[in-house]
Amino acid sequence: MSEIPVDRPFLDGRPFTLSEAAKVGVSEKVLRRLVASGVVRSLCHGLYVDASTPDSISLRAEAVAKVVAPDTVVCRTSAAWLYGVDCFPPDQLDALLRLETLRPPKSRSGRRTITAGHSQTLLHGDVIDLHGLRVTSPLATAVHLARHLRRPFALSALDAMARADLIDEPELCAAIDRYPHHPGIRQARELARLMDARSESPGESWLRLRLLDAGFTDVVPQVEVMTGRRVRRIDLGFPGRPRSSDGLRLGLEYDSDEWHGTQEQQVIDEDRVDELRLVGWVILPVRRWQVWGPTGELELVVGEFLEREPWLPRRW
Repeated sequence: MSEIPVDRPFLDGRPFTLSEAAKVGVSEKVLRRLVASGVVRSLCHGLYVDASTPDSISLRAEAVAKVVAPDTVVCRTSAAWLYGVDCFPPDQLDALLRLETLRPPKSRSGRRTITAGHSQTLLHGDVIDLHGLRVTSPLATAVHLARHLRRPFALSALDAMARADLIDEPELCAAIDRYPHHPGIRQARELARLMDARSESPGESWLRLRLLDAGFTDVVPQVEVMTGRRVRRIDLGFPGRPRSSDGLRLGLEYDSDEWHGTQEQQVIDEDRVDELRLVGWVILPVRRWQVWGPTGELELVVGEFLEREPWLPRRW
């Protein structure tokens, strides 16, 4: 480790591959140690950069250009990643995933790639140039994700793209109409109507979909509540008519393992819950395992509070 230049940006802070690291004497084993120690970070499958290098779309594009052939088109989750949107499942958030690409029929390239190819319809205007890469446009990417990803991941991707001002509902619906009778198009139409730019994390999107599927269609993302002299925001809430028996309203907070697992954060969360209770809100904290669990317990708890019968069984 002492012979590795860790006191300055590794390889001048530019993205690099395993083979490029090997050329300067850094083996794959040593590279894994550099990643584990926080000197280097992984960008995606087989691509790395010095940890001090700021993330950017141009950096991601420069990295991807190292491993894709010139005639390929970056698509689906990889295109979304290039736009700064994370579409990955919860058990793969830190995994190195293969880049998703399209290649024109009968094309050949001598370049060895670390990509996973797809066969997919591309219409006029679906491909743009992004820092020298051929990438599906934000709208085309959104359509393909809405069609091909599982519903919760597709919705969280659409929410994130809308929040980033990459797409909006009228444009997305019009783009979806360009693909009549294609596989997954019914799901895409449904999710375009459910998309909401107010969602601030994939977990909030997944939780919202659980509630919508259970028939709680009046749920609202990012509800603002005045408590004393400051405004608190609740991930998901029912700000309409309160429950008649006690006048309380229900809010739900998606507590991710990353941000809410420490004792210090739990104390902050408890203080926040107490503060909201004083102004008429009951907060139900929800963890990832509850959102992805196999039972309908979450829906039953919400239904009991709202005095409504949820639609069960759950859809996913």
